Amino acid sequence: MEYDLVVFDIAGTTVFDGDAVGTCLRQALGNVSQLSFSRDDVNAVMGIPKPVAIRSLLEQRLGRPVEESRVDAVHRDFEARMLDYYRTSPAVIEVDGALGVFRTLHERGLKVALDTGFGRPITDAVLERLGWTVPAVVDATVTSDDVASGRPAPDMIFRAMQMTGVADPGRVVKVGDTPSDLLEGSNAGCGMVLGVTSGSHTADQLRPHPHTALIDSIRDLPQALGMNGVG
Repeated sequence: MEYDLVVFDIAGTTVFDGDAVGTCLRQALGNVSQLSFSRDDVNAVMGIPKPVAIRSLLEQRLGRPVEESRVDAVHRDFEARMLDYYRTSPAVIEVDGALGVFRTLHERGLKVALDTGFGRPITDAVLERLGWTVPAVVDATVTSDDVASGRPAPDMIFRAMQMTGVADPGRVVKVGDTPSDLLEGSNAGCGMVLGVTSGSHTADQLRPHPHTALIDSIRDLPQALGMNGVG
């Protein structure tokens, strides 16, 4: 199968942030709602739109519907923490080899897109910090608030396809480190769905979810696609 587009997740897949997403989300939940959540609790909703994740966590814990204002308050706290972290923390770096993989894909004529469970403000802060501009480094970026439904719905992949001129989802590769990434790719009908086991989830945690293959790092992507390696 020939491919035209690779859609990568951001945090944990192409960007290393020291588990800041989970940490900031737990801190925001505790600060606003005075409830304590474990890393496993938060990891279970990683990758989906953050307001949806927050609502899910609160409703599971409280056993009842949660008012929109409470979800919004937690999300605002989370967003402020993440913006500060991504703008200032020295821990924020590209996953080893990410730019080389992007370059290799471009050299082979493939488009590169990023999609994420973050909203646009956090996403732009990450991209600015790393200097990942469109179209010099990647061809498109799509956030959960750019579309009607975030992961595991396929909307972000379809939007990336529109932005890059790719019509057939069978010629798209989806790469991510969460179950919601794998479900997103499967729901979109992507020709290849790859789980990265060095991010938020282990191989054992990803294996039950639909995928073509699991790889240790995105550095392994060119080989998975039959290419010679990172450029």
